[in-house]
Amino acid sequence: MARNPRNGRPYRQLCAAQRALGLPCWWCGEDIRYDITGPLAGRHRDAFTLDHVLPLSKGGDLLDPANARSAHRRCNSARGNRTGPKPNPWASRRW
Repeated sequence: MARNPRNGRPYRQLCAAQRALGLPCWWCGEDIRYDITGPLAGRHRDAFTLDHVLPLSKGGDLLDPANARSAHRRCNSARGNRTGPKPNPWASRRW
């Protein structure tokens, strides 16, 4: 059975190094609540998550520090696996 690479030490070290930088969210530019840790961090929308510039589903490297960015959980989830420009929140959907 294959192990989940996000449970390994190299991934945890990359997350810790990115968190230690204390940067704002690379997606929206707002401050991240780095004080939210533990089980609550997995559910809180303003908590830190490690985002990847080139999504893993598009060939991005999970452990490459150059591909890692600090993001809010909400921003990371909203972005999904898109690689293009930030969506305009005021634009209407095409139906």
